[in-house]
Amino acid sequence: MKRMILSLMAMVGVLTLSAQEIYDFKVMNDEGQEVSLSDYKGKVLLIVNTATRCGFTPQYNELEALYKKYRSEGLEILDFPCNQFGEQAPGTIQEIHQFCTANFDIQFPQFDKIEVNGENEAPLYTYLKAQKGFCGFDLNDKTGKFMDEMLRKKDADYDKKSDIKWNFTKFLISRDGRVIKRYEPMDKITDIEADICKELNT
Repeated sequence: MKRMILSLMAMVGVLTLSAQEIYDFKVMNDEGQEVSLSDYKGKVLLIVNTATRCGFTPQYNELEALYKKYRSEGLEILDFPCNQFGEQAPGTIQEIHQFCTANFDIQFPQFDKIEVNGENEAPLYTYLKAQKGFCGFDLNDKTGKFMDEMLRKKDADYDKKSDIKWNFTKFLISRDGRVIKRYEPMDKITDIEADICKELNT
């Protein structure tokens, strides 16, 4: 009986997630104000968890270049700093925002710091991970191989879980709110740009 109840609860959880859409979520911006993602209806979104002291931090330059190039066509990049990976996003959101504008001149929206894994993870990320799980690193890539070895030492089954693995994981959202694709931190920005263009022109 207990097992049946647990199974029913799990099914309800899955159905609840599937009934939600990206526009149901509300997040806090860098000024502590609540923002509904419904404000971005009709836009192509790239949602990314970031850090300011990471080997991938220079990707801010690539993200800002994408934003400048495609913002007028309907692209929005939503930046969520996260300190869960090597504590590489220290400081307040105000300090992080100041760093990003001073060093990378970012113009895209930056939101309050969140957690993307675990019991305190943001509901938005619970949803994103349920829509697009982890599909593996490119092991032919030097950084991908390093990440695989590092994470496998901590958890031999890490690749079987949908958790966010590191900073600068990205999710592409279509104009009608579908989670199209998940990108790992070392995925090429040119590939991401190609997918963005496809969605902008759909």
